[in-house]
Amino acid sequence: MRFLLDAGQRDLARSLDALLTSCDTPALVRSWAAGDHGPGRAVWVRLAEVGVFALAVPEQHEGFGPLPLELSLAFEALGRHAVPGPLVETVAAAALLDRLGDDRVAAGRLPGIASGKSVVSLGVASLGPYVLDADAADAVFVVDGDTLRIASGTGTVQPSADPARRLSRPAGGTVLAQGPAVAAAAAYAADVAALATAAQALGVGRALLARTVAYVTQRTQFGVAIGSFQAVKHRLADTLLALEFAGPLVHGAAVSLAADDEGAGRDIAAAKVTAGEAAYAAARTALQLHGAVGYTDELDLSLWIRKARPLRDAWGTPAACRARVMGAAR
Repeated sequence: MRFLLDAGQRDLARSLDALLTSCDTPALVRSWAAGDHGPGRAVWVRLAEVGVFALAVPEQHEGFGPLPLELSLAFEALGRHAVPGPLVETVAAAALLDRLGDDRVAAGRLPGIASGKSVVSLGVASLGPYVLDADAADAVFVVDGDTLRIASGTGTVQPSADPARRLSRPAGGTVLAQGPAVAAAAAYAADVAALATAAQALGVGRALLARTVAYVTQRTQFGVAIGSFQAVKHRLADTLLALEFAGPLVHGAAVSLAADDEGAGRDIAAAKVTAGEAAYAAARTALQLHGAVGYTDELDLSLWIRKARPLRDAWGTPAACRARVMGAAR
């Protein structure tokens, strides 16, 4: 199987990097964490203009997709630049509405998601009671068993390890659909969310490594850069190997999902646990090699460090992902 990206996929990754590099994402993250969603919504519209959300929406509803591999490349860029918001949840909600089999619901919601006019979030009760950024969303979908509803209230925002991940318990709501089709669509949406989260974690890990390498080449001790110390080199090499190993797993899982392969769920779980653990290890490496300065809120590095642990656990904890892989292997 050929895993090299084609020219269009490479162009997508480059264009997103260029777009997000032009944005002041650290300021964006801090504003979002403080509850000011204006700057984040402005970037959301720009992401929609280059087709990020349309990658999860089928062509009949004004999208380009579903294109899981391109989606994974987009989310790696979003993680690399620490873009806040219910990005994963929006594309997962699009996948759910597409798979639901209700043309009326899909036609009413998917075009708005593809165009960026509608910011939505999604929660699945079996994975936890909290929904990400419900206070910033235009609509919050909640799946509880075989029932899909639109929440009527967002609830109080709870403290999070990553202040930009604003979690709350949505309340009440209107039932949108019920039955086995809801459970099946939710399972597929959870796979899309896990894949996007794995790609996002991979991007976070790579950003942390790049920033740490830059730091250790400038920080001196005993008159030499600390990056010349053998222990530092080994730590960085281990971090790089973990991230490089995770990359092909994420892309391979996207290919499996695009082909509707029966082993796609196992591949996604393997990619999720590997990318999540690699990003978390990159955060620990960044924190250790930056020393005491790594703990400060004022240092932009902290915005990426705080994302690693929540992304490792979101949409499938390491234990749950390993259990899924082992269960499929039996």
